[in-house]
Amino acid sequence: MRVEYEVLRWSEAYAPNAALLRLALTNEGFTVFQWCDQPDRCYAQHSHPTDQTHWVISGSLELTVENYGTVVLNAGDRDLMPAGTYHSARVIGDEPVLYLIGEKRS
Repeated sequence: MRVEYEVLRWSEAYAPNAALLRLALTNEGFTVFQWCDQPDRCYAQHSHPTDQTHWVISGSLELTVENYGTVVLNAGDRDLMPAGTYHSARVIGDEPVLYLIGEKRS
């Protein structure tokens, strides 16, 4: 059972495809939402009651995660965030960030 925050870096030779990533998350038992935030958008520190994942399609998202540190997710990168993990987020760069949010189904 995963109990710590984890980052998975994109290593494919092709750009991430939102439809294929959505299918992968659904097959892993996540309910999936597509989200887009504009440059300079910030989210204050918070947590979620369920396990979540953020999978970036385009742009860059910086997350500061309690007991982990600060990480930048770029196109194709994904995180695995256990329920109750406190974190904040902000869009970095000049372009919007488009990403999928997966919320683990119980």
